[in-house]
Amino acid sequence: MNTATLRQTRRPKVNLAVIAPVVALVVLVLIGIAMNPNFLSFANVTNVLARSAFIGIIAIGMTFVITSGGLDLSVGSMAAFVAGLMILVMNLLTESMGGGLPVILIGIALALFAGLAAGFINGILITRAGIEAFILTLGTMGIYRSLVTWLADGGTLSLGYEMREMYRPVYYGGIMGISWPIIVFAALAILGEIVMRHTAFGRHCAAIGSNEKVARYSSVAVLRVRLMTYVMLGLLVGIAVVMYVPRLGSASATTGLLWELEAIAAVIIGGTLLKGGFGRVWGTVVGVLILSLIGNLLNLTDFVSPYLNGAIQGVVIILAVVLQRNTGTAR
Repeated sequence: MNTATLRQTRRPKVNLAVIAPVVALVVLVLIGIAMNPNFLSFANVTNVLARSAFIGIIAIGMTFVITSGGLDLSVGSMAAFVAGLMILVMNLLTESMGGGLPVILIGIALALFAGLAAGFINGILITRAGIEAFILTLGTMGIYRSLVTWLADGGTLSLGYEMREMYRPVYYGGIMGISWPIIVFAALAILGEIVMRHTAFGRHCAAIGSNEKVARYSSVAVLRVRLMTYVMLGLLVGIAVVMYVPRLGSASATTGLLWELEAIAAVIIGGTLLKGGFGRVWGTVVGVLILSLIGNLLNLTDFVSPYLNGAIQGVVIILAVVLQRNTGTAR
């Protein structure tokens, strides 16, 4: 083997599955700048990030679930149910306790506990009862959506005016013009990447998704790790609801509609393998931004109807899956 051939064999190959999401994000930003001068304005950027924070927070948890070989179709309905339950309880407490910070804190605690409990129920039924994740979460998706519709009596649950005004700063407030949802999303993304890359839990998630039998032989607590991924996802749904409720102050049967599909799409676009075995939280963040920027571009320009947002996102998802198949596992 000559020197030129040796250098060629040693040269690292460019993994398209890794760089494609970043390239796509850069291209979208350049297109946005070219089509609308206000695209990179501080107001527009923070608005896009704040609106995408809810899906982003949920998508971080979905990354761990999918990496371990699981799936959860119920997170959008779960968010609607948790939001409705939170608003209902806060309204009841306002009547008995009067409005104030204690009511808000109890509402936040309830949302976190309800999300965690819902995630635990999904996880325990999947791991202990042996129900397929797709079927189980499809069922709970219908249950949670029906429950919030029942709680709202077919209408809308609205937070009382006094509590809504007190709670608004959780979404509209922030630091140096950066709203709290963006800050929370960024902090959770950094923490999620650290957990995925530098802890035994993250490695065990990848091992289980890659080959469950081998993971068992390697003394990985498969059922416990998989259960924890669903519990984590449920908790993150609760956090997303805590950030979401002060934005509109209401919940109905349409709240969180299709959030599960957007979260899964962001995870796949970001490079996490749908079949499990490999995941990256930073890629999921890029995927969330790509989906958000597509919608934002359609709203800012008249080049394509904003009603085609779903169609364009669908094409992006299909391309991401095709790219994964052609490049194999990104490591």
